[in-house]
Amino acid sequence: MSTKFRAGALALAVGSALGTAPAFAFEDASLEEVEKIVVVGSRAAPRSIADSAVPVDIVGGDELGKSGSSDMLDQLVSTVPSFNVRAQPISDAATLIRPVNLRGLSSDSTLILLNGKRRHRASVIAFQGGGVNDGAQGPDISVIPSVALKQVEVLRDGAAAQYGSDAIAGVMNFVLKDEADGGSLSVKHGEFYEGDGTTTTVDGNIGMPFTDDGSLNLSFQYKQADATSRSVQRPDAQALFEAGNTSIQDPAQIWGNPEIDDDITLFGNIKLDLGDDKEFYTFGNYSERDVTGGFYYRNPHNRGNVYSIDGGETLLVGDVAQATEGAERTCAVVPANVPNVLDTQAYQDMVADPNCFSMNQIFPGGYTPQFGGNITDTSLTMGVKGDIKSGILADWYFDLSGSVGRNESEFFLKNTLNPSLGLDTPTDFETGKYIQLEKTFNFDLVKAVEVDGLDEPLNVATGVEFREESFEIIAGEEASWKAGDYADQGFNIGSHGFKGFGPETQGRNDRRNWAAYVDVEAYLTEDFMLGAALRWEDFNTFGDTTNYKLTAQYSINDEWSVRGSTSTGFRAPTVGQANVVNTATSLVNGELIQSFLAPPTDPLSAFYGGQELEPEESESYAAGIVYSSGDFFLTIDAYSIEVTDRIAQSSQISVNPEDYDELRDLGVQNPELISAVTYFANDFDTTTTGVDIVANYSMQLMGGDTQFALAYNFNDTEVDKFNPETTSEGKVKRLEDGMPDHRATFTVNQSWEEFSGFVRMNYFGEYFAVHADDDCLDGCWNETADAAVTIDAEVSYFINDMFTLSVGANNIFDEEAQKLPSESYGVLGAKYYESGPFDYNGGFYYAKLTYNF
Repeated sequence: MSTKFRAGALALAVGSALGTAPAFAFEDASLEEVEKIVVVGSRAAPRSIADSAVPVDIVGGDELGKSGSSDMLDQLVSTVPSFNVRAQPISDAATLIRPVNLRGLSSDSTLILLNGKRRHRASVIAFQGGGVNDGAQGPDISVIPSVALKQVEVLRDGAAAQYGSDAIAGVMNFVLKDEADGGSLSVKHGEFYEGDGTTTTVDGNIGMPFTDDGSLNLSFQYKQADATSRSVQRPDAQALFEAGNTSIQDPAQIWGNPEIDDDITLFGNIKLDLGDDKEFYTFGNYSERDVTGGFYYRNPHNRGNVYSIDGGETLLVGDVAQATEGAERTCAVVPANVPNVLDTQAYQDMVADPNCFSMNQIFPGGYTPQFGGNITDTSLTMGVKGDIKSGILADWYFDLSGSVGRNESEFFLKNTLNPSLGLDTPTDFETGKYIQLEKTFNFDLVKAVEVDGLDEPLNVATGVEFREESFEIIAGEEASWKAGDYADQGFNIGSHGFKGFGPETQGRNDRRNWAAYVDVEAYLTEDFMLGAALRWEDFNTFGDTTNYKLTAQYSINDEWSVRGSTSTGFRAPTVGQANVVNTATSLVNGELIQSFLAPPTDPLSAFYGGQELEPEESESYAAGIVYSSGDFFLTIDAYSIEVTDRIAQSSQISVNPEDYDELRDLGVQNPELISAVTYFANDFDTTTTGVDIVANYSMQLMGGDTQFALAYNFNDTEVDKFNPETTSEGKVKRLEDGMPDHRATFTVNQSWEEFSGFVRMNYFGEYFAVHADDDCLDGCWNETADAAVTIDAEVSYFINDMFTLSVGANNIFDEEAQKLPSESYGVLGAKYYESGPFDYNGGFYYAKLTYNF
C-alpha cells in the first residue's frame, strides 16, 4: 500500500463517510475502475476492493436504471439481496411511502446518506408496516431518481460509532453525478401484463461548467403511474347486488398499487474549486407527488358505528330531536339482517320520517374511502472542504457543512363521511399534515500521522455534529375531526377510515443532540490493518450514549484475505414516534376495527401500559473472507446483530367497556368509540444472524464481453424476549418469519458493439404470509408461502452514438404471488397476501429510448 495520502483522496474519504468493498452490480466499469472511484468503511484514503475491512455493495447508476420500475426502492431490491421492500396497498400512510429493510431490520435501522451527508426522515410513519416495519420512520428513498446517481454504496455492517443513530443494520450512501459536461434524456413507458398500472417516466441529466473551476450537474424525473387492481368482488357486496341494491360497485373495493400523479423530482449538485486546495460544494432536491389509494369496503348493513352498532342485526338510526333538543327517542328499529334493507318497509318508513335518518341515505351501497396525500420533499446541503495550511490544525484536511431537510405529507380522504355529523356530513375531507424538519451541522478533520514502527501512517479522523429534529402535526379541517351531534348515539367521530387531526393533537415537538467522534486506522504490518472508532452523543430528551467499533483485515497472500468487525450501536426513538397521533382502520383477528394510535405517554396509552421511549441498543459481530484472482472476485461475510429494547408499534390493545368511566376521568374523550389503542414501545429484543455471499466473474464470450454476478443472503431473526401485554404471538411470528430467510440474485450481462442485454434471476425463499397488519395466529388468514423465482430481462440496441433503444420486462414469466384463501374475500377483497417479498401485480413490460449527449 502507498504511504502517501493525496488531498483529493482524503476529500473523498471525508465526503463520502464510508469505506471500500466489492461490487456485484455494475456493467460499464471494470474492477480496476471501481477501485479508483470507491471509498467506503473508513475515513482513511481509498483502498482497493480486496483491502476492505467491511462488506459493501457498489451499485452503479446505470445498473439501477435496468429495471421496469422507476422507483429507487424496486431498483435496489433487484440488485442488493439483503435489501427488501414491500408494497402496502391498503395501509394508510404506509401506502404513500413504502418502508424498507436491510438485513431483516426495520427501515429506520439503516442510515441513509446523500453524498456522505445524513438524509432527513420522511414525515410519514409506517403505522401498518408489515410486521418488522410497524411504526418505522425512515427516509423516503423513492424521491432519488437513478438518473441523478453516479452510484449507491451499501455498507452491510453496524456503523453507529462512526455515523451515529440509525446505523444498526448498515449505511446506504447515494452518490450524485458531478460531471461538468454531457448528459442524457430518456423516456420510458410500460404496464403490467394485466393491462393496468401504466407508467410513463421522463428523466434527464446534464453536466455543465460552473465558472472556470467548477461543475454544475442537474437531474430531473417526471412520472405518472396508474393504479392497479388485484381485487375480487366481495361476496357480501355481490349478495347485496343480487338482492337488488343497484348502488354496489364491481369490485366494491380496489386492492392494488395506488395512483401516482405528477411525481416530479429535481436534483442539483454543484462543486467549485476555491483555490489553495479548497472546494465549495452544495447539493439538494425538490420533490413532489400526489398519491391516491384505496381502503376497505364499508358494508351498508353492518359496518360498526356507521351503519350498525349491534353487528348488523339492526340499522344504526339517528334521532334528530334527541341530538338537538334532548327529546325522547322516537325513531323505530330497522332490522338489517335482511337481504336488502333498502327494500324493507321499516327502512322506507324511517326515511319518510324527517326526524330519523341513516347513513344509507348518503351511501346506499356502502362505500370505500379513497385515501391519499401530497408529499413534498426538499433538502439543501452546503459546505467547504480542503487542506488547512497554517495554525494549530495545519496539515489537517477539513470538511465543514450544514444541511436542512424537510418532508411534508398533506393527507386527504374522499368518498367517506363523518357519521357523527349526520346527513350534513361532507364526503371529502382534508385531514391534516405531518411535517418532518431536520438541521445538521458537521465539522470533520482527517490527518495522516507518521508513527514509528507502522507500515503506513496512522490515519486519524475526528469531528463534531449538531442535529435538530422536529415533528409537527397540523390539524385538518373541522369536519374531519369534529364530534358531531350524533356521537352520543353511537355514530363514529371524524372522517371514517382516517380521522382528521384535531386541535388537541396539533403542535410541534423538537429534539437536539450533539455528537463527537474519533476514528483511527493503520496498517500495523504490510498485511494487517486495524481500525477503531468511538462516538459520544448527547440528546436533550433522554441523555447520552457512547458506542465503539473495531475492524481488522489481514491479507494471507495476494489472493486471500480475512476481515472482521465488532461494534455497539443505538437508534434513538424519533420525535414522530414519541408524539404522533393517528386514527385508522386496522385488521385484527380477521375483523376490521377502528384503532387509535396515541403517544406512549398519552393518558389512554399510559392506562394500558405506555411509557416514555428509550433508545434501542445493539451489538454487532461480523467475520468474512475475500478472494480475488484475475477476473474472479468472491466475498463471504457472516454477521450477528443483537438489538435490545426495539421500538415498534404495539399490537392492538382492546379498550374495555369496564374502563370507560376511568378513562373519561383521565380526559379521554368518547372512549366507547375507540375499539383498540396502540402506541410505540420498547417491546422486544432480537438476534439477527446471516451470511452474505457476493461473487463476480468477467470473460469474453460469444464475441463480446460477459459478466456474471451472484449475490446471496441468508438472514434469520429470533425474538429473544417480548412483552406479551403489548406484543402478540402473531407479531412475534411475523418478526421471525415474515421475510424469506433465503434471497439470491444471479445476473448475466452481455455486451457487443451494437447490442447489450442482461438476464437476472431472483430467488425468494419461503416466508410466513399474512395480510395487512393482522397478527393473529389461529382462525385467520396466514400460511407458509412457497419459494418463488422471478426472471427479469432487457435488451438494448445502440442506434448510434447518441440514441439507445431498450426493451425489457420484470417478472417476465409472470410468477404469481401467494394467493389468499377464498374465504378471506368477504373481508379483504384481495387476491394475494400483502406481505410477499416480490410484486404481487405480476409481470411488467417496458420500452425505453435514451438520448446521450
